[in-house]
Amino acid sequence: MTTHTATTPRGLLPLPERTARLTTAAGALATAATTGLSWTWSSDFPGDLTFYGSPAGLQLVTLTGGLLTLLLAASTLGLRGLTWLTPAGRNAPTLLAALATFAATWFTLGAIAVQLGGLVNLEPGGFAAGTAALLTLLGALALPPDQPPTTPPANPWQRLTTLLTASPLRPRSRPLPTWAEILTIAAAFAAGLIAFTYGIDTDDGAPFVGYLLFIALAVPALHRAGLIARLTELTHRHRGVALTAAFLAAASFPLTQDTDQYTIIGANILIFATVALGLNVVVGLAGLLDLGYVAFLGVGAYAAALVSGSPESALGLHFPFWAALLTGAAASLVFGVLIGAPTLRLRGDYLAIVTLGFGEIFRIAMLNLNGTTGPDITNGAMGIPNIPNLEIFGFNFGETHDILGIPIATYGNYYLLMILVTALVVLVFRRAAASRIGRAWIAIREDETAAVAMGINSFRLRLLAFALGAALAGLAGTVHAHVVTTATPEQFQFAGPQPPNSAFLLAAVILGGMGTLSGPLVGAALLFLIPAKLDFLQDYQLLLFGIALVLLMRFRPEGLIPDRRKQLEFHETGQLDVPDQRLPDPAATTGVTKAKA
Repeated sequence: MTTHTATTPRGLLPLPERTARLTTAAGALATAATTGLSWTWSSDFPGDLTFYGSPAGLQLVTLTGGLLTLLLAASTLGLRGLTWLTPAGRNAPTLLAALATFAATWFTLGAIAVQLGGLVNLEPGGFAAGTAALLTLLGALALPPDQPPTTPPANPWQRLTTLLTASPLRPRSRPLPTWAEILTIAAAFAAGLIAFTYGIDTDDGAPFVGYLLFIALAVPALHRAGLIARLTELTHRHRGVALTAAFLAAASFPLTQDTDQYTIIGANILIFATVALGLNVVVGLAGLLDLGYVAFLGVGAYAAALVSGSPESALGLHFPFWAALLTGAAASLVFGVLIGAPTLRLRGDYLAIVTLGFGEIFRIAMLNLNGTTGPDITNGAMGIPNIPNLEIFGFNFGETHDILGIPIATYGNYYLLMILVTALVVLVFRRAAASRIGRAWIAIREDETAAVAMGINSFRLRLLAFALGAALAGLAGTVHAHVVTTATPEQFQFAGPQPPNSAFLLAAVILGGMGTLSGPLVGAALLFLIPAKLDFLQDYQLLLFGIALVLLMRFRPEGLIPDRRKQLEFHETGQLDVPDQRLPDPAATTGVTKAKA
C-alpha cells in the first residue's frame, strides 16, 4: 500500500511561513522608520537627504514602499480590518511590494555612492535603510506561492515566477454602500494625482529613475493584490462618477505647481494624449495601420497658425479661437478624406506604406512652400512663428490669473483648456465606440471579409474612421500651435527622439491598449513624461525605447490597459465559454477548448 503525502509549497528561502510573514512585516516597519534618519552627510545629492525626522526626495519613495509592504504583510497575517487589501493574491503582492522598496532604496544608496564619490558619503541611516530593505525582501522570498503549482518548479527562476503568479479575484463577502464606492473612486484618483505630481516634480536623473523603478514594481503589486480589479469594477459600475473624478483630478494639477516648469509638460501630455485617442479610432477601433498620422496634427497646427493673427502668416487673418479651432479640425478632416478616399481600398502593409508616404509628403510640402520652390505660404523651414496667445471672452491665456487664490500662469491656462478639449475628444470616442458604427469598425478590424459578407460597407466606414481620426488630430493641433507659438515642418516627423511623431503616437496606442479609452491616455503620458525627465539619456533614448517595446510585446502584448477581447486573443484560457478569469466560477472550468476572440 502506497501513501501519497501532499507537499506543502514553499518559498525560495527555507523559512516557516509565519516566520517569513513576521520577518517581512518587521523589515518593512524598520525600512519605513529609517527614512527619518540622515542617509548622507552631503546636501549635493538631489532631494537633500541629510535631515533627521523629515524624509525627503527618494526617502519618501522608500517610506511609501515600506508602509505598503507593511500593510500587505499585515493583511496576510489576517489582521482585522486589513484583509480587504488583498482580495486576490496575498503573498505575490507582498513580494512585489518588498521588491519595489528594495529596488528604490538600494538604487538611491548606489546613486549616492556613485555621484558623491564612494560609500564613505553614506551615513549610518543609509546603511540601516539598505539592511532593513534587504531583510524585508528576504522575508518575502520565503513566502509560499498563492496558487500551488500543478508541477513542481525545476529551478529557482520557475519557483520565483510561481511565487508571482496572479490569483483569481475572490467575490465580495458583502457589497459596499453606494456612497462608499464613490468615495473609494475619488480617493483612488486623488492618490493617482499625488503620485503623478510627485513624479513630474521629481528632479531629473537619479531621483526620477528611482521613482520609475518603484512604480514599475508597485503597480503590479496592487494588481496582484486585486485592488486594481476592484477599482475597475467600481469605475464600470459608476462610469459617470469615474470620468468626473478623473477630469477633476487632472484639472487640479496646475493648482499643485508654483511655476510653469512642469505645467508645460502636463499641457503637452494632454495634447499628445488627445492625438493618440484620435489615432486609436483609426488603429484601435477600425484596425487601419496609419504611419503618417502626425501629419494631421500638422495640418491643424498650420491651419490655426495661418488664421490666428500671426504677423508672419501669409493670409493675414485673425479668427476668434472657436473659428480657428473649427478651421484646424475641418482642414484635417478634408485632408483625411482626400487621402483616405483613394487609398483605403488597400489593406495591411500597403496601407501603412501609403500613409507613411503621406506623412513625409506633408512635411516636405511645408518645407517647399517658402516663396522660392513654391508659393509663399508656410515660410519653409522657418515656419510660422509669433502665434499670439489665445483670448476667449476676455480671458487672455498669456496672462497670469488667480484660481481659488492660486496663480495660474500661461501654460497652466493652456493646460486647463486642453482638459476641456480632451474631455470633448473622450466624449466623441466613447459615443463612437459604443455606437452601431463603432461596432461595425470592430467587426472590420477583427475580420473584414466576414464583416462585408454580413452587409457592412467596409470602405465607407473605414473612410469615416480615417476622417474622424484626422479631425480629432486637427483639433489638438490648433491648441498645439498656440502652446508652442510656432509651427514648423520639423515638428511633424515620422520618428524622432521627442514626441509627438507618428512612431511615438502609434507606440502610445499599442503600449496603453488598442481600442480602449484609458489605454492611449496612459501610454501617451508615459511616452511623453519619461523622455522629458530622462533628457540626460538623450543619445540612448531610442535604444531604451526599442528595448522597452520588445519587452512589452514579449510579456504583455495586449498593452497596459487592454480590453477583454485582446486579453483572450493573446492568452490561453483553457475554457470553452471564457468567463471572466478574475471571478472564480467552478461550474465553468470543464471546457478545454482554446478561446479565440
